[in-house]
Amino acid sequence: MDASPTRVRGLAALACSVALLAGCSAAGPPPARTTTTQAAPRATTAPRQPGSELQRAYQKVIKDVLPSVVQVQSADGLGSGVVYDGKGHVVTNAHVVGGGRTFRVTTATSEEPLRATLVSSYPEQDLAVVKLDKVPDGLRAAEFGDSSKVEVGQIVLAMGSPLGLSSSVTQGIVSATGRTVSAGDGDGGPGVTIANMVQTSAPINPGNSGGALVGLDRRVIGIPTLAATDPGLGGAAAGIGFAIPASMVRTVAGQIVRNGRVTDSGRAALGITGRTFVDAGFRPAGVAVVEVREKSAADRAGLRAGDVVTALGGRSVTTVTSLTEALAEEKPGARTTVTFTRDGDEKKADVTLGEQ
Repeated sequence: MDASPTRVRGLAALACSVALLAGCSAAGPPPARTTTTQAAPRATTAPRQPGSELQRAYQKVIKDVLPSVVQVQSADGLGSGVVYDGKGHVVTNAHVVGGGRTFRVTTATSEEPLRATLVSSYPEQDLAVVKLDKVPDGLRAAEFGDSSKVEVGQIVLAMGSPLGLSSSVTQGIVSATGRTVSAGDGDGGPGVTIANMVQTSAPINPGNSGGALVGLDRRVIGIPTLAATDPGLGGAAAGIGFAIPASMVRTVAGQIVRNGRVTDSGRAALGITGRTFVDAGFRPAGVAVVEVREKSAADRAGLRAGDVVTALGGRSVTTVTSLTEALAEEKPGARTTVTFTRDGDEKKADVTLGEQ
């Protein structure tokens, strides 16, 4: 989901010339004749227009990075992707590929869409990798940056195919870092929860998903994925979009390229199947345990079906989504405390978290 094309206008400077006025002396005897030598005119430099350097920086980034951003079309819709390497691997969003196995990818150097095949999809982090069946000449891989160095206020450009408008570029800033964001799956389920996302003011519209969020150093700092919705308006909230950080993109895509799948998710798990529990007032009040997986973190901690998880560590748990968000803040192997109720009594248990 992602960014709409907008026009960026540079600042125009108005150059004014200032005339120096010569003063007149009072009447008197004519001055003595003197010989003067007229100085050669001084070379002048045209004034630099405000914003011109920034404009050139934008254009340089666009020229260098846009050829690495592609359009990805599946049977169900259209999104964007970023060329991951020179072998034809393209990283995009899991929700862009959906349940598809083959895709049509339009690159900056291909006149016609190219066929691509799914390597693997990892919905838990909303990332996927597809591979071009034939690598075209001039295919250029993007360079991914260091997520830890992303700063609030940093200027960024969003590149992709919003609403099918390929090779579109929009501009914004990094609004925040370290966001944990959840999105529904469209069927009422908990959907996906992603930690450490980059929040940006660059618009995120349908079609930008899977594209590139790029800094002025020409490095991709994130993959635009989600746009916030305004409950009051029922639509996207302007200027609040989210991108998966480059470090996570490299981790997930790198494993898929090397191994054909994600072998080390880095995501903590409790090891239960649960549903949101509501109290007598029909308010969400925890996660009811439906099933405990054998030898999981929950199993070792003594949880069983029928328990209601109400907190993990210092975070309150009222819904399946809030439990997922609490787990997203943790790492596999971390020790914490799970609070739950059993037959109306509150209990606590130490737990060593597993891995998804």
